[in-house]
Order: sequence, then structure tokens, then C-alpha cells
Amino acid sequence: MKVLISGASGLIGNALSRELSAQGHSVRKLVRRRPGRGDEVQWDPASGLLDPALMDDADAVVNLSGAGIGDRPWTRSYVEELYSSRLRPTRTLVAAMQQADRPPAVFLSQSASGYYGDRGDEVLTEESGSGDLLISDICRRWEAEALQAPAATRTVLMRTGVVFSPRGGALGRLLPPLRLGLGGPLGSGRQWWPWLSLPDTAGAAAFLLTSDRSGPVNLSAPEPARLSDITTALGEAYHRPSRLRVPGPVLSAALGRLARELVLASARVRPAALEDAGYRFRHPDLPSVARWLAAGGDGPAR
Repeated sequence: MKVLISGASGLIGNALSRELSAQGHSVRKLVRRRPGRGDEVQWDPASGLLDPALMDDADAVVNLSGAGIGDRPWTRSYVEELYSSRLRPTRTLVAAMQQADRPPAVFLSQSASGYYGDRGDEVLTEESGSGDLLISDICRRWEAEALQAPAATRTVLMRTGVVFSPRGGALGRLLPPLRLGLGGPLGSGRQWWPWLSLPDTAGAAAFLLTSDRSGPVNLSAPEPARLSDITTALGEAYHRPSRLRVPGPVLSAALGRLARELVLASARVRPAALEDAGYRFRHPDLPSVARWLAAGGDGPAR
């Protein structure tokens, strides 16, 4: 397949590009700067500029654009960037598809498990309703833009959980203190985190390109875990204690709204659509992903 990817320079985009290339697919990357390589194509999502002819030559489009959810404090200006960096690129991609003579057969558009909000112990599948957090609203509007793709294009909304990687992402900030024995549960530790390893994030996206699934698909491991269990498993893998709890009020004081939206929120997400479609997880449980992380992410993917 010929696959066009936006956000290819990010954590997930890099991993997916490697995954697709290893499977024999042809990958082209959308970049905002002047292209420096033959597999790069320039676009300007802020101005809505993208040549529709690119869509005529693409079998699939993967939309991974968006400013990092946990990269900076959620000031008013950064919240605006969280919205615009997702809505404008998605709108630009969809407009180019609509104008194409032959729109791509498949459109995978990133979303997030934050769609479900803070739901305690409730088991959440793709059939569950949306939550009332700000991140939930971002995801709803993000998905609504993606669903404007042409009817002939199979559109998949990837509601991705917390991606586990030793280098980057939300977990990348937690690992250094864990390796030093200074880690532990955040808040009560009883909140459910919908985690997924980076190889499974890329593997699931590649799988969805050739499956018959459309609509929302949860990208999370089949065994959801409470944050206290996650920190314990990682501590054991690194042979370090993980008992230094950080109280919720301290997190809220330090991180502001970011704490409630991401760290303290509980989402017990089940990847029902992926399981029903037959995807085989490389890291289906905490022990397997903890071993992979402790090996530096360089161990076997399966």
C-alpha cells in the first residue's frame, strides 16, 4: 500500500513508519518545512494547504497530527493549541480527500482514550459514551472532523491510550525516577490507565489499515491496569522500590488541570474491536511490557 502519514516525526509516527516499511508498504510523510528527503511532502495545515493530487496516489492516509497532551501546562493558550493542532490538520486532510478524483480507500485518524473522561471502575468499550473532561471535548471535535471524510473512504478513529515507550511519551517522564527507586503511585493509584506498548500501537495501526474495521477502535492492552499495579510491575522489572506515593493535591498544585485530565483520571478501557478483529498483541499484560521496557525497548517485539 501507498500510505501518507501526517505527524510522522512523532513517537507513534516514527514507529508506524518503520512498521509499515518493514511490512513492504510505501510511506510518504507530510512535513511543514521544506522537504529534505524523497519520501517527504510539504503541506501547510495551518492555512489548509495540501495538494489534492497527493490523495489520488495514496491508498491510505494516517493522521497523527497534534501537539503533545502532556508536553506543557494547560494554559489558555496551550489549550487553544491542543485544539487547533488537531482540528486544522484533520480538516485539511479531509478537504483534500473530498477534492481528490480518487480518494484513498482508508483513513486512520488519531484520537485518544481521553474521549471517555474520568469513569472510575466502569468498563469502557467503543460503544461507551463520551466523558465530560476537556480532553473528552477535544476528542469529540477531533473525531467529528475526521468523520467528514468521503463516504467511499473507510474511516477509523484510533482512541489511543497511554503509550509505553522507554524513550518519549508519558511513560518516558516516569521512568527516570522509577529507575532510581524514587517512583510510586500518583494520587490514589487506584485509577485505571489504558496503556499500550509502542510496538503494539504501531502494530495495531498497521493491522487496521488492512482490516475491515471502521469507526472508533480502542488502542489499549487487553489487560487494563491500575496505576499502582503499573508502578509496582515497573519497579520489579527494574529491581527498584516503587512506594513513594505522590498525593493527588500535590499533583494538582504542580500540574494544574493537566493532573485531573490525564494523571488522576480513571478509564478502564477494553479494546473490544481489536480483539474481535483478531489482532495479536505483542505485549498483552504488564509483565511482558515491563520486561520489554527494562530491556530498553530493544528486546524482542513478541
